[in-house]
Amino acid sequence: MTIAQVVGIALVASVLLVLLRQARPEWAVLLSVVTAVAVFLLLVDDIAAIVRILEQVADRANLDTRYTATLLKIVGVAYLAEFGAQLCRDAGESALAAKVELAGKVVILLLAVPILMAVLELLVGLLPA
Repeated sequence: MTIAQVVGIALVASVLLVLLRQARPEWAVLLSVVTAVAVFLLLVDDIAAIVRILEQVADRANLDTRYTATLLKIVGVAYLAEFGAQLCRDAGESALAAKVELAGKVVILLLAVPILMAVLELLVGLLPA
């Protein structure tokens, strides 16, 4: 069961982090990053399954694969930016975390431009000539 593994890893890491932050704060940051990567690796199969399901639903609905791929990229960027920002916050770098979040928002906006353009073209096509 993945959630039990995640909780177990998080609890063990939390106890170790409390102890390490007192003696060796630089090692605590490294342990936090390693733990976050381990949790992410545990979830890779689940994430891949979700992507496959979404692709199947998009195929059944005859959606353009460009748009579904773009939406999946946007979700991936959002999760990755949040992941990076939380790691920065764990390291005590909240200003850097804010920059990571800003970069994520800019990339998401950039990825969304083709979808926004398609919606605008559709709306213009609906207007009477």
